[in-house]
Amino acid sequence: MTKRNTQQRRHNILAQVNELGEVVVEKLAEQFQTSEVTIRKDLTALEKSGLLLRRYGGAIALPKEIVSDEIDSKRKVAIAKAAAALIKDHNRIIIDSGRTTAAMIPELASKQGLVVMTNAIKVANRLLALENEPTLLMTGGTWDPHSESFQGQVAESVLCSYDFDQLFIGADGIDVKRGTTTFNELVGLSQVMAKAAREVIVMVESDKIGRKIPNLELPWQIVTTLITDNGLADDKRKAIEACGVKLICAEIME
Repeated sequence: MTKRNTQQRRHNILAQVNELGEVVVEKLAEQFQTSEVTIRKDLTALEKSGLLLRRYGGAIALPKEIVSDEIDSKRKVAIAKAAAALIKDHNRIIIDSGRTTAAMIPELASKQGLVVMTNAIKVANRLLALENEPTLLMTGGTWDPHSESFQGQVAESVLCSYDFDQLFIGADGIDVKRGTTTFNELVGLSQVMAKAAREVIVMVESDKIGRKIPNLELPWQIVTTLITDNGLADDKRKAIEACGVKLICAEIME
């Protein structure tokens, strides 16, 4: 069974779950003419990606209240696709914690030979579910329940030992004159990530641009590219570009 066939089968399984609300391993194995062990692996991979819930003998669709929290918005998906388009085969990348950065993971399925460092377990789980099996590196460090990621001196020390092509990082807000901003006063790891990468790519929805948040995280001088959606106002677009940052406004698909 090729990787492409596996991806197509999982896509079809997910479509059935969303349509019917529930699927059974035995029936799926018969339908796709494969073993029940293979189907269970498919369901496990889809659950790790936050796309369904496993139940004994099969799986069920995510409840609506979970879908609203877990399924990435159209804006996040548009930004994720634009970000993934910047990644070449065999690139060494860092993916920071966050829902917008995590939305990029499914878009990496066609990339070959990736080496990915992350400080987020959610990102790591999604990477492990990919058929192309990128090399996964974890920062380790002190677990921060607020950001659901590892932080601190251990994480910073690990990152200093590597050299990366690109960093993909989110933000709580954007100060169009200064750079990215955050509610978190602990910005050390983000700055170390930026120093370890040749390109710093910020992924953020347009409604976060212009937010008044006190803590400056990454000044424009060290940001290479900002990817947002096409809801960005012209005045903010011009202000950011005037700071020497490459701006990509992704088209939101209906």
